[in-house]
Amino acid sequence: MEEREMFDEKDQKRSHNLTCPHCHQAGDYELSWLVRMKKRQLPPRADERDRAKFAKAKSYMVRKDDMVACKNMRCRKRFEVAGVQSVAFLE
Repeated sequence: MEEREMFDEKDQKRSHNLTCPHCHQAGDYELSWLVRMKKRQLPPRADERDRAKFAKAKSYMVRKDDMVACKNMRCRKRFEVAGVQSVAFLE
C-alpha cells in the first residue's frame, strides 16, 4: 500500500515574511504548500505492516515553492526560499 492512500491531500497557500538577498527589501510572499492530513481510518485491504506504518504516521505539510520573485519593481530577481523549512509536521 502506498503512503498516499493513508493521507488526504490538498493545496494551501500561506503568507511568509521573506527578505530579498539582492536588494534587501522585506515583503510578504505567498508560498504553496501540499498539506497531507492523516485519514481517520486505514483502508480495509491493509496488512500488518501497513497498520504499523499507519499507527506511526502524522499529518504534515510539504513546501512546493522553492523560488519566488522579488516584489520590488526595480529588482524583480528570483531568489531561493531559505528561511522557511520545507517540511512541517502538524499537531
